[in-house]
Amino acid sequence: MMQIETSGDTATGMVANPPRPLPQNGHQTADATYYSRLGPIATFLDDDEVTEVMVMGDREIYVEVAGRLALTDARFESEAALMAVIEFIADSVGRKINEDVPLCDARLADGSRVHAAVRPVAVDGPMLTIRKFGRDPLTVDDLIRAGSCTATGLAFLQACVLAKANILISGGTGVGKTTLLNILSGFIPEQERIVTIEDAAELQLRQRHVARLESRPPRADGRGQVSIRDLVITSLRMRPERIVVGEVRGPEALDMLQAMNTGHDGSMTTIHANKPRDALARLETLVLMAGYDLPVNAIRHQIASAFNVFVQLERGRDGARRVVQISEIGGMEEDTISMQDIFVFRALGASSEGRLQGAFQATGLRPRILERLSIMGFQLPDALTSVFPPTPTLIDGSWPGLR
Repeated sequence: MMQIETSGDTATGMVANPPRPLPQNGHQTADATYYSRLGPIATFLDDDEVTEVMVMGDREIYVEVAGRLALTDARFESEAALMAVIEFIADSVGRKINEDVPLCDARLADGSRVHAAVRPVAVDGPMLTIRKFGRDPLTVDDLIRAGSCTATGLAFLQACVLAKANILISGGTGVGKTTLLNILSGFIPEQERIVTIEDAAELQLRQRHVARLESRPPRADGRGQVSIRDLVITSLRMRPERIVVGEVRGPEALDMLQAMNTGHDGSMTTIHANKPRDALARLETLVLMAGYDLPVNAIRHQIASAFNVFVQLERGRDGARRVVQISEIGGMEEDTISMQDIFVFRALGASSEGRLQGAFQATGLRPRILERLSIMGFQLPDALTSVFPPTPTLIDGSWPGLR
């Protein structure tokens, strides 16, 4: 029987264990000299309230604050000055951007995600978009305080991680998919070997045994590319116990499904989609991009057997990011992947300040994934037993609590 020390509020399963400091390296340690070379955007990168910076040539700089866009008074003095900053960012991570390679994904020294586009594809001048990387990773408490999810919903997702469920997180751009993936990855037990695969390294896992892989675009001569698909295949040779892919958006979806279906339980990834069924349909399309002539029904069977839990996020009209649905994938019913909703967000209107009001509630259906926990020797915390009454098969065990 598994024994894990627990502390804190037993009603919610919260613990107050201090997080292990992130490992320090050249990409996570920045100095004043580095930021002094970023021109007028340096001020916004130092502002904790700003979550995204969007530069539209030397004409305009927009920022996102509390989920809403705002035009600033800041400007680059010239297109050449903006190009110098873009080239500096690309060079700092060993990438190039010019007329021959006009698109670039990179990251700042603090890990913030950067996308740049220059002429000729950027018709009106260079464009730079920076998704900021928080100085301190968001925690479970932060999500609960922000109303992004409830303690019960997050306790259920932690149970899914401990039960080694394969989890698919879906949502549109900027809804918090990577943030939630980071938090769920933090629930993985310390003793397990984790391999992370990303386009630009963003995840901030606190476990010691984490192998981080990052893709590389082709050089100007078209050679030297290392794709996400290459890294997924490589990861299978690295004895992973958990594979965490930042986002699937290409043929690597097929390799990810095969990994999940061949013993790599407890893996996680994200996908861009606005609705749950859209996410499953997009996953089918991505698998077909691998170039194999696979019947759609066979692909659906692969998806249904690979993923256990589905999480949908949305950004409301008020700018707030929320988990709006947690579902369990139950297999196939004829030609359709069956899903049963475990938690859903029910909107109830808007407050006088325009903030969406609602409740994130359990549907009353008992997910099958919880039976896996009982087999592994865990007992559900009070926060979940009130929602999912224990069955006679549950074994007495301990619960590590959210962290």
